[in-house]
Amino acid sequence: MAEKDNCRRLCVHLDPLGGIAGDMFVAALLDAFPEFEDTVRDSIDQLSLGPDAECRLELHNDGTLVGHRFIVGVPGALSHRHEPAGADGHAGEIHEQNLAEFSELRGRRDQASPESRHDHAHRRWQDIRELLQNAPLSDAVKQHAVSIFQLLAQAEARVHGVAEEEVTFHEIGAVDTICDIVAASALIASVHADWSVAPLPLGQGRVRSEHGLLPVPAPATVLLLEGFETIQDGFSGERVTPTGAAIVRYLCNRQVMPSLPRALERSGIGFGTRRIAGLSNCVRVLVSREQAQSASRLPHRELTVIEFDIDDQAPEDLSIGLDRIRAQEGVHDVVQFSGIGKKGRSFAHIRILAAPVMLERAIEACFAETTTIGLRYYTVNAKALARSIDSVEVDGRRIRVKSVERPNGQWTAKAEIDDVAREGNRSERTRLRSHAENMVLSRRKTGDAQIGQDEERVRDD
Repeated sequence: MAEKDNCRRLCVHLDPLGGIAGDMFVAALLDAFPEFEDTVRDSIDQLSLGPDAECRLELHNDGTLVGHRFIVGVPGALSHRHEPAGADGHAGEIHEQNLAEFSELRGRRDQASPESRHDHAHRRWQDIRELLQNAPLSDAVKQHAVSIFQLLAQAEARVHGVAEEEVTFHEIGAVDTICDIVAASALIASVHADWSVAPLPLGQGRVRSEHGLLPVPAPATVLLLEGFETIQDGFSGERVTPTGAAIVRYLCNRQVMPSLPRALERSGIGFGTRRIAGLSNCVRVLVSREQAQSASRLPHRELTVIEFDIDDQAPEDLSIGLDRIRAQEGVHDVVQFSGIGKKGRSFAHIRILAAPVMLERAIEACFAETTTIGLRYYTVNAKALARSIDSVEVDGRRIRVKSVERPNGQWTAKAEIDDVAREGNRSERTRLRSHAENMVLSRRKTGDAQIGQDEERVRDD
């Protein structure tokens, strides 16, 4: 029975007691999933960033709770992290013009040699993207890391009124931030889970930068947290950093734990680098696994539908544009219908299903990739069965198969047509699909969760 439970979907719920930052997120997940520590180290090593990118996981006890800290950098060296409430290097992450150093660490940094300070130049967003894309990381880790960094770049572009490609991230702490995001991405790719987050503490007060006082939360953090439920718990300082906010925005489509019956399997605690008087400065993760599905008890969630009509774009060009919209993070589905409008004019009706927190990005893609000059969007209620994508080998060919457990406990499977489309004639394709589907169904019935090396969980469409 334990093996069969491994086929069911995981949910990771983030409980930001002290707040959330990149290093805190990584530490909490490694506290819950210690088996992925080598995976994180290998991913960071693949960046080839030198000794500044050395990472270690340290056990930490703040007198109330016990968990771990995730630390990047040579032991004993000056940390690049400088947040007032234990975050992950806010000033070093993303700042084109400001948010350099807070006063406490700025004094320590100024004691360093001019040569040492000179080494910490600014790093452009496009350079970071190139670094990630050229690193020998897995495709999944690259996708997660680039997407999280892109959210940061988009927020900074809005804050400073510049184009996204013109954003420059401050080098002080940039190695920390890159490592935090790549480590987080490696864990996201390894865990294969749905994500939710509790209300986020905003913090309060001011932080001093090289260009004056800035409010808490930082402007970029505010943009990234738009639409999320927040709280003021009376504790001051920066509680959610831009990196933490970007990770939350990238992962979380909901702020409540799913209502489907779940078994709590693991938990983890990740500490920040500073102390908050009277409060454990940590984020806690609660890892649960869904139980048998019932149609009446499937988790309800909201999705956004975007619709518009096109009558003046070449079909070939529209097809390319829709493929690019479909590839956007947070877009679950894109469909096209034919219709006849006024004066007998043919048009294409486009319908897009997207996660509400990614609505603005999806709308931007619609205007960028099609000729539409207007669109409609509205919220719909949705329920969906959990599904998995498994990879099996048939006659030396790797074929992906989507499998779904029905409420009655029966499994159904469907082979990925793209993986068999290049093979032989219709009869051969049918044979390959049937063989691959039967392999998956047979192993599902026996509770074998290790069907293929490329198994992944699929978000609800």
